[in-house]
Amino acid sequence: MIVAGFLLAFLLGSIPTAVWLGRALYGIDVREHGSGNPGATNTFRVLGKRAGIIVMLVDIVKGLLATSIAIPLMNLGFISENNLIIFKILFGIVAVSGHIFSVFLNFRGGKGVATLLGMMIAIDYEVALICIAIFILTLLLFKYVSLSSIISALAFPTILWVVPRFKTSEPLLVIFGFFLFIVIVWTHHKNIRRIIDGEERKTYLLKSRKD
Repeated sequence: MIVAGFLLAFLLGSIPTAVWLGRALYGIDVREHGSGNPGATNTFRVLGKRAGIIVMLVDIVKGLLATSIAIPLMNLGFISENNLIIFKILFGIVAVSGHIFSVFLNFRGGKGVATLLGMMIAIDYEVALICIAIFILTLLLFKYVSLSSIISALAFPTILWVVPRFKTSEPLLVIFGFFLFIVIVWTHHKNIRRIIDGEERKTYLLKSRKD
């Protein structure tokens, strides 16, 4: 059952929401337009806000559901309550990996930010909400989705590590949080280079404007 849970988490994470929605409703493969990335950000740019919001929400739910697989497994007695957080972390990592290496796209998927957010919500929704606020604030200030994603991903384990109100008793949660931050940096390495070179496209949250 645990192995089946990992397989399900990977398949959930692998669902290429942007590609399937774009093909089904618009007759467009988002990988052939914009940045070519099959994720929510590129969907916003290629298909518009409505499609982008749908893709983002579905990808968040993917991570949330996959991470939460640990709960019924605990209720059924396959894992102990003491190990619940560990299995939540593992299922979440598998889901994010599934998004990045989607089995439905020849193991070439998106960057995993929205799926990671779903994982964060399933583990600690309060800290996840703070990270969402950090993401929005960073986007308003600097206009880069990639930079906002990286900073908010770093905020999650940092808050759990140093902020007394949210400090966790599970050191593995902090360790894996920083591991996932490294993964997000890796998946955004081209964006980082474009920011340094001044070529990264900006996103204006409050108004429509070309840069």
